Amino acid sequence: MANSLHAKYGLKRVINASGRMSILGVSAPNDSVMDAMKIGAQNYIEIADLVDKAGSYIADKLDSEDAVVVNSASSGIAMSIAALVTKGNKFDSLKLHQKDIPENEVILFKGHNVQYGAPIETMIHLGGGRLVEAGYANEGRKEHLEETINDNTCAILYVQSHHAVQKNMITVEDAWDVAKKYGIPFIIDAAAEEDLQKYISCSDLVVFSGSKAIEGPTSGIVAGKKQYIDWVKVQLYGIGRSMKVGKEAIFGLLQAIDHFFNKEDHSREERDSLQALHVLNELDGVTVDIVQDEAGREIYRGRIKVNPIQANMSAEELATALRIGKIAIYTRDYGVKQGFFDIDPRPLQGNDIEIIVQRIQEILGGSS
Repeated sequence: MANSLHAKYGLKRVINASGRMSILGVSAPNDSVMDAMKIGAQNYIEIADLVDKAGSYIADKLDSEDAVVVNSASSGIAMSIAALVTKGNKFDSLKLHQKDIPENEVILFKGHNVQYGAPIETMIHLGGGRLVEAGYANEGRKEHLEETINDNTCAILYVQSHHAVQKNMITVEDAWDVAKKYGIPFIIDAAAEEDLQKYISCSDLVVFSGSKAIEGPTSGIVAGKKQYIDWVKVQLYGIGRSMKVGKEAIFGLLQAIDHFFNKEDHSREERDSLQALHVLNELDGVTVDIVQDEAGREIYRGRIKVNPIQANMSAEELATALRIGKIAIYTRDYGVKQGFFDIDPRPLQGNDIEIIVQRIQEILGGSS
């Protein structure tokens, strides 16, 4: 069925070896999630009641005071900022970009000012915040936060992500200590994180993607202190109106949350599956290693290093050749300028890894 739909709409088959990336549709929800989405889509519901009941259900799973479902982690960031800028005032929320609210400074480590498909600073400004960077591109300390806090500070935003600088940055717990010391609301962008409850315990608001680690439909979650969640809900009638989430996605997310907290850990099997890549060591100029996720998560990837002189092709050229083939193979390309790319086993399906090996052999063997 999938192949016939691809053909009907003129779409290429994609092998996703990159990870849960938005440009490839993030994740592939299981059948139980899709069944729940069908039920949600084909039945009517009082949306306001669904928003409240779904939030309470998710909050119970996360050990949070409350939660609200939004349509993405990005919108969750923007709506969280808007909530703290306006303090939940309905008039200010509806007139957000017509109001001059001086207490709208949002502190973000310079090393956390990331581009994840959109600049995080865009989400801050969309929520009515004014970005104030703390620290340096390669260093973020407690004192950097403390020296930036003033009477106009409405929030500290901490980005827990592989996109952010990892070296010489204080932990989320240390940043939380600073926020508590000065009474500043603390938001964590934990969009792709898997240890959900950890971040609830060290934040006022935390933002998750519903379609990354949770493997639900396109959606997001904002969880945290009830007062702040109430303020976020006010934004549903302001900027959040353009970010609304459908009833089918909410039902799918609820089912995905259930599955998430009951699923088995497959990290060992995923790591073992990468052994199939070691045959590529036989190619001139290619070295394969198994590496752990740079942010310390229990995620393992195959790292393919390419010596351009020996292979007659750079890592970047090889990754491009894989991507533009008849079957589009997307690798994790953050390191191509340094001579390597990664294979993430989590999204792979069926014989995908064998096709990846075959295509690399064909390209570097000159038979493509």
